[in-house]
Amino acid sequence: MKKIRAAVVGYGNIGHYALQALETAPDFEIAGIVRRNGAENKPAELAPYNVVKDIRELQDVDVAILATPTRSVEKYAKDILALGINTVDSFDIHTQIPELRRSLDESAKAGNAVSIISAGWDPGSDSVVRTMLQAIAPKGITYTNFGPGMSMGHTVAVKAVEGVKAALSMTIPTGTGIHRRMVYIEVKEGYEFDKVAAAIKADPYFVNDETHVVQVPCVDDLLDMGHGVNLTRKGVSGKTQNQLFEFNMRINNPALTGQVLVCVARAAMKQQPGCYTMIEIPVVDLLPGEREEWIAHLV
Repeated sequence: MKKIRAAVVGYGNIGHYALQALETAPDFEIAGIVRRNGAENKPAELAPYNVVKDIRELQDVDVAILATPTRSVEKYAKDILALGINTVDSFDIHTQIPELRRSLDESAKAGNAVSIISAGWDPGSDSVVRTMLQAIAPKGITYTNFGPGMSMGHTVAVKAVEGVKAALSMTIPTGTGIHRRMVYIEVKEGYEFDKVAAAIKADPYFVNDETHVVQVPCVDDLLDMGHGVNLTRKGVSGKTQNQLFEFNMRINNPALTGQVLVCVARAAMKQQPGCYTMIEIPVVDLLPGEREEWIAHLV
C-alpha cells in the first residue's frame, strides 16, 4: 500500500499533536515539517524529520496539514493549493466559513487539488454530529455548549492584540448555547490594561459574547488544555414530538484537533478537486483501509 505523504505546516500545539497522530497512522508517512524558522532551534522530537521554511523544499507532498493561526489559513492554503498539494485546516471562525469555502474552492480547482476546511472538533467533528441530529429530528433546536476549557483560536487571537505579553482565553458555558469568555492576560510594559482589554473585546472573536478580561501575574500558572462540549437537540421526528438527543465530550483540545486533521487529510485523497467542509465528505473516508471492511464492521 502506497502511503500518503503529509507535511505539517506550523509547529505549535496543533502541529505537535498532528505529528503524533501521523506517527501512529498506518497509512501515512511524514514528508516533513514547515516552520517559520526552519531547522533553527529544532526541537529534539523533530530530529528524524526534514524541517524546512517552505513546503517547496519537501519532496512529493500529497497533503499539507495547516496547523497555523486561523487568520493565516487562507494565505497558506492558496499558496499550497497552487502547487497541486491538498490542504486541510482547522479554521474556526464560524461566520466566515462559507466565504472561505468559496475562495478556496476556486483555488483548489485551479490547482487540481482538494481543500478541506474547518476540520477540527468544532467546527469539524461536532458539525457532523449536528448534521446527523438535524436529519433525524428535522424540526427542533440544537444547543452547542462548549467547555469549560481553553479555546485555542480565541487564545491565539488575544495574543495578537497589541500590548498582550501572554494570554489564555477560557470558554465557560452558561446554557442554551450561550457562552462567557474569560480572558486572562499579562500586559507588556508601557501599555495600559484598560486599552488592551477594550481592544480584545472589540475583536471579532469576542464581540458577540460576554467577555471578561483579567490581568494576572503569570498566565502559565493557569494553563490547562482540557476542553469539552455538550450537544443537545430537542425536536420532532416525522410528527412525533419530544425527541431528545445528547452528545458529550471531554477532551484534550489540541490533541483531538490534530487527530481530526489527520483523518481529514486521509479523506482529502479520496475527493474530487474543490473545497469541502466535513459535513460534505463521507465519514467512512476518514478511516484507513478498505471501505468494505469498515462497512462489515461498523454498519
